[in-house]
Amino acid sequence: MGQGPQQATGEDKTVQEKLQSTGEIPQHIAIIMDGNGRWAKERGLPRIAGHSEGVESVRDAVEACGQLGVKYLTLYAFSTENWKRPQEEVSLLMRLLLRALRDETDRLHNNNVRLQTIGDIPALPQEVQNELLEDIEKTKDNTGLNLILALSYSGRWDLAEAVKRIVCDALTNKVEGQQIDEKLIASYLSTAGIPDPDLLIRTSGELRISNFLLWQLAYTEIFITKKYWPSFRRDELYQAVREYQQRERRFGMVTEQLKETNKRGNYLSRFLKSGTGP
Repeated sequence: MGQGPQQATGEDKTVQEKLQSTGEIPQHIAIIMDGNGRWAKERGLPRIAGHSEGVESVRDAVEACGQLGVKYLTLYAFSTENWKRPQEEVSLLMRLLLRALRDETDRLHNNNVRLQTIGDIPALPQEVQNELLEDIEKTKDNTGLNLILALSYSGRWDLAEAVKRIVCDALTNKVEGQQIDEKLIASYLSTAGIPDPDLLIRTSGELRISNFLLWQLAYTEIFITKKYWPSFRRDELYQAVREYQQRERRFGMVTEQLKETNKRGNYLSRFLKSGTGP
């Protein structure tokens, strides 16, 4: 089992402690890491340079989330639509992914991070699949941050796969029609057992969710930053958490209901943990 995240120091530690004392830390943060190519283009560099620098942003975000006490961090690393990119870029991305996994897994393990994946993993090159399996196995008993890599993933793919499995189970009488509700559907998604994201961060200023976690983002708070992903560092993550802490999450209720509910006890907490909403 890993030892736990390296502790923050100095001003960074002060910022983290203030965030922890002034509001709720999101249990699950999801990030759409966008803008690698544009970051490189503005600097006259090949696109792969942006992807390489983006690995540094991943490292910093993972470390900061672990120190803050975030339980789940889901990174949109490669979508099913990304397969449409030029073959040369896809090949370079797969090699970069493989290298990053080999270089970073020991660091993740030593910081008590558990690695997981969602997506059409069999579509990835066999060498990448093998490395993922080894790294997931190595970190499976870690109890700190759960780092979830969305690879060859899209929200529509996730829903379509869930429907296929539900139909198969219905045909073999494992599921009856009247049993199909939001909770059952959620249990067939690739994120089964993982709470829905509390906070979605999107870099590069784009105002869309790009086929990411379509079901799971139903009540997620969204933070948009104009920074490209390679320029994203923990200070921007902290700003996203600050804004999250200022939001009133009503989940379909009105403010007065929410206040009354909080007075009555733990209903909202149980509601959040259920992973579904009205």
